[in-house]
Amino acid sequence: MLTADSLERVSNTALTTAPPAIDPTFENVWDELLWRGLVHVSTDQEALRALLAGDPITYYCGFDPTAPSLHLGHLVQLLTLRRLQLAGHKPLGLVGGSTGLIGDPRPTAERTLNTRETVAEWVDRLRGQVEQYLSFEGENAARMVNNLDWTAPLSAIDFLREIGKHYRVGTMLKKDAVAARLNSDAGISYTEFSYQILQGIDFLELYRQYDCVLQTGGSDQWGNLTSGTDLIHRVEGVSVHAIGTPLITNSDGTKFGKSEGNAIWIDADLTSPYAFYQFWLSTADADVIERLKVFTFLTRAEIEEYEALVETEPFRRAAQKRLALEVVATVHGIDATAAVIAASDALFGQGDLTALDASTLRTALEELPNAKVDAGSSVVDALVATGLVSSLSEARRAIAQGGVSLDGERVEDDAATVAGKLPGEVSVLRRGKKTLAGLFLD
Repeated sequence: MLTADSLERVSNTALTTAPPAIDPTFENVWDELLWRGLVHVSTDQEALRALLAGDPITYYCGFDPTAPSLHLGHLVQLLTLRRLQLAGHKPLGLVGGSTGLIGDPRPTAERTLNTRETVAEWVDRLRGQVEQYLSFEGENAARMVNNLDWTAPLSAIDFLREIGKHYRVGTMLKKDAVAARLNSDAGISYTEFSYQILQGIDFLELYRQYDCVLQTGGSDQWGNLTSGTDLIHRVEGVSVHAIGTPLITNSDGTKFGKSEGNAIWIDADLTSPYAFYQFWLSTADADVIERLKVFTFLTRAEIEEYEALVETEPFRRAAQKRLALEVVATVHGIDATAAVIAASDALFGQGDLTALDASTLRTALEELPNAKVDAGSSVVDALVATGLVSSLSEARRAIAQGGVSLDGERVEDDAATVAGKLPGEVSVLRRGKKTLAGLFLD
């Protein structure tokens, strides 16, 4: 039950986050994965439950460098890797120097192949991102691997004799991604058709080198995941496992990702910490509890308290605020989180705009309607330039009605000018209570 004390605590969370940990109320980590909704599809569930409850195992997840950063969908995998490590198991983080040169088949069209130099650069970038989420100390220290190490020396003859003979074309054609492409106007090249074999080789090599017996990935990769489990069974005569996590979608069911043009990147240069924070803050009530389960390390008891708040007092948006705090702190650190929360509060009238650091303020304003103006430009012109009003007469009317403010101060007459007096030589223009725009001085 949500008591008065717990209500006060969850509604006024201090800007601190506890170190990530598994929830001790679950008998084993498999049960926690199920409760968090992280198992969309898997190999034998009873065998997996026993496996994860026993001695430490080695497991892996692969990330292809088909872009210069990982995104929100990959964050599910990174946090799943971390959860299993916290439970005592040994992670392998694989960045695909070879599979990145090919790319897994998209549903509708052939990928544009990136240069070897670009892929190599992205391998380094992604490796650095993956390393942030794993511990490389202790008995279950993580290890990073690159599949180019074992694929590059493999000749075409060896590939066909040692690996290709274990694959049946009929089975390969039934994979969802392949079937979708075969039924499209684009068709599919032999290059992308072979991708599932390359991922199968990865699992086989990691099984041989590190006794790796589990692979995790998105459920849309299930055909590639089972390529490895099937290959190991054929070649080594043993059963290994795979877990496919659910895809993260919009409320209308569309997937987040670079292919859809709406990727939420974990690189601060591609998606700013402020934009990242606002993304999580805007989570719908219907989705926020599931997001807390997947993207945070809050315990079951804590999440149930937020679930009660969503039901009884949704206007507090306590669950969304905690979600945004936790995920931004996990990805960008507590200092960046403090800065973006301060900027968000100040922009919406709950803090001091002049106290913000220039970089965070400029980044926040870039996410709003904005315009470049000359110092001394009129507020009337700035209102039109930013699109807050559609005409000069509407701008003057808004000012006369007392509905316009500049840098937190009400504009009293239409002769007022822009000074850019906030940190970084910017200004914040407001019409009404919630309609904001940024002004950047040339």
